[in-house]
Amino acid sequence: MKVLQVLPELNSGGVERGTVELARFLVEKGHQSLVVSHGGRLASELSQDGSRHIALPVHKKSLLSLRLVPQLVKLLEDEQPDILHLRSRVPAWLFYLAWKKLSPKSRPRLVTTVHGFYSVNFYSAIMTKGERVICVSQSVQEYVLENYPRTSCEKLTVIHRGVDTADYSPHYQPSLDWQEKWREQFPQFKGKILLLLPGRITRWKGHEDFLTLLAHLRTRHPGLHGVIAGGPSPGKEGYLAELEVKSQALELADSLTFLGHRSDLREVIAACDFTLSLSLDPEAFGRVSLEALSLGKPVAAYAHGGVAEQLDALFPIGKVPPAEPLQAANLIEEWLQTPPAPPLSNEKFTLASMCQQTVAVYEELLSSRSLGDRSHSSKKSR
Repeated sequence: MKVLQVLPELNSGGVERGTVELARFLVEKGHQSLVVSHGGRLASELSQDGSRHIALPVHKKSLLSLRLVPQLVKLLEDEQPDILHLRSRVPAWLFYLAWKKLSPKSRPRLVTTVHGFYSVNFYSAIMTKGERVICVSQSVQEYVLENYPRTSCEKLTVIHRGVDTADYSPHYQPSLDWQEKWREQFPQFKGKILLLLPGRITRWKGHEDFLTLLAHLRTRHPGLHGVIAGGPSPGKEGYLAELEVKSQALELADSLTFLGHRSDLREVIAACDFTLSLSLDPEAFGRVSLEALSLGKPVAAYAHGGVAEQLDALFPIGKVPPAEPLQAANLIEEWLQTPPAPPLSNEKFTLASMCQQTVAVYEELLSSRSLGDRSHSSKKSR
């Protein structure tokens, strides 16, 4: 197969990482992999893995972006991919309009992935237009069926996101070199029990609840130290300043460290004792919580969205009612007194399973063509 994936940019995030991982899998299995985006930090990784990256400004939320459509029509005609996989709303609209201009007999099969609980409107409905629609969790599928009732159940499929269990296992330990640098950089962590909140610094990720939780626990457990791993999005630095002011008001200066953006989050999770997921809105899936569970770390999380599905399967005692930071604090306190059994081995949410199921969707779509269409596709491949 020749597969063209489309997304806005290739910097950081679950959509970006999943795109790169699937592209690598496709190349390893002998398929051709193309990705269109505006570019970013992960573009070089794509190229190193054997995919081809095509840089186009498909990220701009502007009506002027519609001027790209004729160029995208030509791109599809020149490249003749078998599968067009759309992963985000702006580029999805642009490529969908280009795709519609092609002959139904020769155009690629269309796949979309619903990666989030988007605002419900005509603009977001584009993510349900695929001939097959992948939902990243059961919660996302329920969202689609509830809010877009015209979407046929038959074209929906749930494919949970996954991690590479060779990289994320309870046996993983950061290198001695990394551990030494960690100790040198953060001497305040020595002898402390570390509570980690990973994720981009934005209001809905629950950072204020984390500060409330930490302030509640600190008075009874001075050996605790809070760690926030993640930085603000460009232009959102004001919220980080708000959090720093609030942490000072709660007298957490000696009990809290902001790490900023980290490219070594796996090592950071492994070095901490407990991981929290306190998103105020449900996560469509919640990759970081899965990474922590796969590393054998106890996770206390607000039980909604995709994270609740992970906890149900791997660590149900970690479920906390949403927006109840003091209940999360009480759970951590219980674990300090009686350490919980580690999470179950992650055999459900794996990278291999995610990639295999996605390719199966592609293959099913291609096999459903009429004999004449399949013959055309075969000629293109040759």
